[in-house]
Amino acid sequence: MHILLVAGAFNSLTQRVHAELRDRGHTVAVELALPGGSLPEAVDRHAPQLIVAPMLKTAIPREVWSAHTCLIVHPGPVGDRGPSSLDWAIHEGADRWGVTVLQADEEMDAGDVWATVPCPLPPVSKSDLYRNEIADAALAAVLLAVERFATGTYRPRPQDGRAAAPVGGVLPRTRPYLDQSVRRIDWTADPTDAVVRALRAADSQPGVLDVLLGGEYYLHGGHPEHTLRGRPGELLATRAGAVCRATADGAVWIPELRPRRLPGQPRTFKLPAVQALGDRLPPLPEVPAPLFPDEPEHPYHPYHPGRPDAAWSDIRYREEASCGFLTFSFPGGAMSTTQCRRLLDAYRYACTRPTSVLVLGGQRDFFSNGIHLGVIEAAADPAAESWANIEAIDDLVGAVLETTDRLVVAAVGGNAAAGGVMLALAADEVWCRAGTVLNPHYRLMGLYGSEYWTYSLPRRVGAVVADRLMAEALPVSAASARGLGLADRVIECGPGDFAARTARLAAHLAGLPGTPSRIAAKKAERDQRESLTPLAAFRERELARMHRTFHDPDAPYHALRRAFVRKERPERTPAHLGSGTAARPGFTGPAKTDVTGPASTDVTGPARPGVTGTVLDDVPLRPEGW
Repeated sequence: MHILLVAGAFNSLTQRVHAELRDRGHTVAVELALPGGSLPEAVDRHAPQLIVAPMLKTAIPREVWSAHTCLIVHPGPVGDRGPSSLDWAIHEGADRWGVTVLQADEEMDAGDVWATVPCPLPPVSKSDLYRNEIADAALAAVLLAVERFATGTYRPRPQDGRAAAPVGGVLPRTRPYLDQSVRRIDWTADPTDAVVRALRAADSQPGVLDVLLGGEYYLHGGHPEHTLRGRPGELLATRAGAVCRATADGAVWIPELRPRRLPGQPRTFKLPAVQALGDRLPPLPEVPAPLFPDEPEHPYHPYHPGRPDAAWSDIRYREEASCGFLTFSFPGGAMSTTQCRRLLDAYRYACTRPTSVLVLGGQRDFFSNGIHLGVIEAAADPAAESWANIEAIDDLVGAVLETTDRLVVAAVGGNAAAGGVMLALAADEVWCRAGTVLNPHYRLMGLYGSEYWTYSLPRRVGAVVADRLMAEALPVSAASARGLGLADRVIECGPGDFAARTARLAAHLAGLPGTPSRIAAKKAERDQRESLTPLAAFRERELARMHRTFHDPDAPYHALRRAFVRKERPERTPAHLGSGTAARPGFTGPAKTDVTGPASTDVTGPARPGVTGTVLDDVPLRPEGW
């Protein structure tokens, strides 16, 4: 079927729907609903059989929905209406919610129901929920609605207007936009749980507007602190670029801030809180969290943790049996120069530990989206910061590629793009959660790319497919990634279960009789490849191209970066989205996962040059970086 996706932006949910519909054989085009554009003309040009709107903040014109079936994805259960559905659900403490696919009609969110799917609402940020539990439910609802539409006989269920039953402790109903007057935090009276809930309900947009050190900022992200205390509203400490602020009964860590936009000034963008405050920030103690709670004397553990399982940190290491787990979670998946260097230090430490399998990642939400364009844009010299950032991430990826004394697994629990994909491909195996979307390309930011992609990507998928992925610049589903050779395993589970599933599978991998010989063979193969073309040669060629781009003031990269971080809307739908793309050649549909069974059910994964061994399947975006 020829399906047109209409969206306000090609965000994470739209990308996932795009990739999954293509996997199922549909031809999919995208039209962005932009100011000054004519949606009726675009629809006439595309002549779709069905229109799906995964993320749309404006109404579809009557002349479109009256002539075409238009399915609207609403992030709320039946009976819920309004532009801030998920925000209200988090704000009011719902523990379950849902997604409904409605037919566009005269009244917003009031159309007939084609599908509705419930989902859990764990206590994480709105953007995390949107990319994970909400996205899982949305995709299931869209696929069901498309299947029902394809029958030609299904009749959607009208909404009868009767009061809906509570969902997750919250009553679905029509609610207004959740504005800053409701989001406002009273630091003198609000307890930590209320502050964290307000911050999570506003992340990543619009943030919570607040006054801090005499300036107005939007606060983004929030994590409870269980040890530090102070006068409510007072800043207490810093950690990895975040600031700790006292509440009425505790404290919270705030990772990012965005200055309020002044009249006549360009749009502002999120930055690490310490960087955003700049000279306003008084001297505060830097209080790192423990990297490895079991080693209190290690330099990564410089203060008494109190509750190490609850202490917030963006990088953490743990061990189970002969497996090491290096987890990391950076806002928006973007990795600045400093974050790359800190993660490299942690990786090097993990490599000193007596483990045979090292799992990199394994968290819910973003794996990595590459270099931090926001930090680069805010730098006094963006070209120099671009160069420092790409060298730092190359150092990290190079360290993973050069690890020969253990198996390294990239556990990709959330979306990854550009350099973040190449970080994952540096590992021996790539395990993706079924809901993951990969964007293995750079050209939309005007970059050639680095992170050893000219080595890792062709090694995985072959030169022809590597060139096509780079040129297409389209999202790839987890199932398609496995079919192409980008991933070795797809884990069919909810976002909250990914870490446990990964740990179980890593323990199984470590216990396989063939693992020691596989590690030995890995070193021999690396030595052979190094004798043919050293890794340094790949890096040198890539960085030569990147250096020219970074230091050319007329290179498109600089304008594209500015537009990206300031969320400037394009003038028109990018050509690579609007042309209508069919299923990828050689891919016939989503990969089926194997039923869980004993170790003897191991199956051989997709062959690729230089990699041998067995893998086992488990059973059933705008990125901030680049």
